[in-house]
Amino acid sequence: MALLEIRNISRSFGAFTAVKDVSFDVSSGEFFTLLGPSGCGKTTILRMIAGFDLPDAGQILLDGRDLVATPAERRPIHTVFQSYALFPHLTVGQNVAFPLRMAGVNETELRRRVADTLEQVHLAELAEHYPHEISGGQKQRVALARGLVNRPRLLLLDEPLGALDLKLREEMQLELIKLQREVGVTFVFVTHAQPEALALSHRIAVMNQGRIEQLDEPSRLYSFPKNRFVADFIGNCNLLEAGVVEGQDGLLRLQAAGLGEILAPAREDVNVGDKGVLALRPEQVRIGAADALPPPFPKGGGGDFATPDDPGASENPPQPPFGKGGGNSFPGTVRDFLYVGDVTTYQVTLDNGQELAALRANDAPGRARFFEVGDRVTVSWAWDAGHFVRD
Repeated sequence: MALLEIRNISRSFGAFTAVKDVSFDVSSGEFFTLLGPSGCGKTTILRMIAGFDLPDAGQILLDGRDLVATPAERRPIHTVFQSYALFPHLTVGQNVAFPLRMAGVNETELRRRVADTLEQVHLAELAEHYPHEISGGQKQRVALARGLVNRPRLLLLDEPLGALDLKLREEMQLELIKLQREVGVTFVFVTHAQPEALALSHRIAVMNQGRIEQLDEPSRLYSFPKNRFVADFIGNCNLLEAGVVEGQDGLLRLQAAGLGEILAPAREDVNVGDKGVLALRPEQVRIGAADALPPPFPKGGGGDFATPDDPGASENPPQPPFGKGGGNSFPGTVRDFLYVGDVTTYQVTLDNGQELAALRANDAPGRARFFEVGDRVTVSWAWDAGHFVRD
């Protein structure tokens, strides 16, 4: 049985429905994330789990017991907020001890548990410091320690890293993964940052307009989005409008707007005549000089882009159906590029006007300079690199 069960909960504020008939389970020891844009309902769900708000309908079960009628202070749940909410007049140790004092834990046990928890988050040496004397990352760890000290069945984290700078945020992501693994507490995490969700989570529920669009493991959300919203929201993605012309032998023959005929892996739930988009990640698009042949693809199709984990894909994907590496290839012109150190993302305008993003790793020694604005290039991708999504 799942530790946390959300059963058909809904919540409205006047005429606005924030959460619409949402259900999901969270297993014991899982790092579960609610991900979505602002206003999608993820924080409202977190507040209902914590007891700060009540659902209009549905159940919130912890260990099989409905919590809806249980006040927030009596739920074995703790919430860590983005603002940390530390008491400025208390030391780090006193902040962490606060929940135990409120629960009436005796002094000997209190001191032992505070010391153990501070050791777990690597803050033992700062126990006598005040919040204004420590860094943002250390404050975040104090907030986590305070949430963990009374060993809650469930720890809720509401955008806990949102106030940190990028480098510190990345460091704290690693700390969170390590901490969650070590203490074994179940985390329900709320964020709008896709890279953060992908890096931290065992499973992610992608939300939009009060509903869950897709709930899956990070790699499956990224590689096999269920619909256009998920494909567009998770990471960067080229979305090529297309319709299914033919499907046979494990292949979809698509008619793409402005591109003509392109190929994609077949799916059991897709039929001739279906309209949708081919979701194609920039790292799946290869870019080369216009006067060069398209870069070769691994034998058997897209190699790393093959789709055996896609539940709708063919179990025996075919060999590429035509030459030039079995890919889709088009000429174009570099319109712009974004250099971010390890990779460069090129925005290419194809000769038919279609815009396409292609990513290239800056793995050559020395300063990486491949293409400039205005350069003529060829972009291509393996026949099995994309993922067709119906409208």
